[in-house]
Amino acid sequence: MKDALKDANLPRTAEGRFQHLGVRPGEVANRIVTVGSAPRAHTLASLLDEKPAPFKLASERGFLTITGRYKGVPMSIVCIGMGAPNLDFFVRECRECVVGDMAIVRLGSCGGLLDTQPGTVVVPRACVSVWRNVDFDFAGTDEEDAEGAYMISKPVIADQDLHDRVQAALEAVRPADWPAPVLGEVVNASADSFYSSQGRQTSFPDHNAGLIARLLKEVEGLTTLEMETFHLYHLAHSWGLKRTLPVKPSIADAAGSTKSNDANLAESGARVAEPDTVIRVAAAQIVFASRSSRAFVSPERVGQVERWAGMGVLNALAGVEIERAHPEQGSAWAL
Repeated sequence: MKDALKDANLPRTAEGRFQHLGVRPGEVANRIVTVGSAPRAHTLASLLDEKPAPFKLASERGFLTITGRYKGVPMSIVCIGMGAPNLDFFVRECRECVVGDMAIVRLGSCGGLLDTQPGTVVVPRACVSVWRNVDFDFAGTDEEDAEGAYMISKPVIADQDLHDRVQAALEAVRPADWPAPVLGEVVNASADSFYSSQGRQTSFPDHNAGLIARLLKEVEGLTTLEMETFHLYHLAHSWGLKRTLPVKPSIADAAGSTKSNDANLAESGARVAEPDTVIRVAAAQIVFASRSSRAFVSPERVGQVERWAGMGVLNALAGVEIERAHPEQGSAWAL
């Protein structure tokens, strides 16, 4: 970022743009679809209303934000790349940009376990985290001795109403001739890497040959593996805890200047990131590959499923009631 930053605790520019996503208040809506790839983000953006013309911002750190309206409802699409650290940047910086409640759905890819067919879309009701134990002696321990090499968390749960809305919306738009189902009420595992913590075999001594079998044994209902959804669910659950806020974010007006929370409260009666607001989350994950058969979905099918699944997720979010919404005056979605 070329502009000078202020406050190393919560880095922003003078006009209130956050260091990593590059966005400021008024550029992110209360309803958000987050994706991992830019082509998927552009596919979803093609479904947005023509007016107002969608706002687009690509940050220097590789994030892409597109904000407009879908069927008249304010909506943001944010591409974050891969992994929990990028998911963390996304949730935290968007939370500090948005007045009121938030509803977030991740539309991503995943690997299917058991006999999950490529092209299946899953809607996980719960996620566990799987991470590589950095205190384990990978170099000095025989491959057969893997006890303690990987850790598995307790599950964290999606917002049940949003989960149900996403599943119903996906089933409603799924083409009649689509060869794979929509599966809800399943469990997902989010790993801290694509390779070792997902049981993939490389030249490294990862001690993970039995990891998938262990996951299936210990996690009831486990269906998929990926890298982001657990952290989304975890942050939303953590936000719901009662607390006081240690920071005072600011709201930027249409001219790009910033106003304090107190000044904005006097004008609109709203504050960014109030502690009693709600973050509701769910996910829809497209099975790109089967870990048992090693089969991949075809590139043609990927384009098709991303479009109809994207439409389903947007439909679900458009139907979510937001009791406390970001002011429209000066926003990227103002008509």
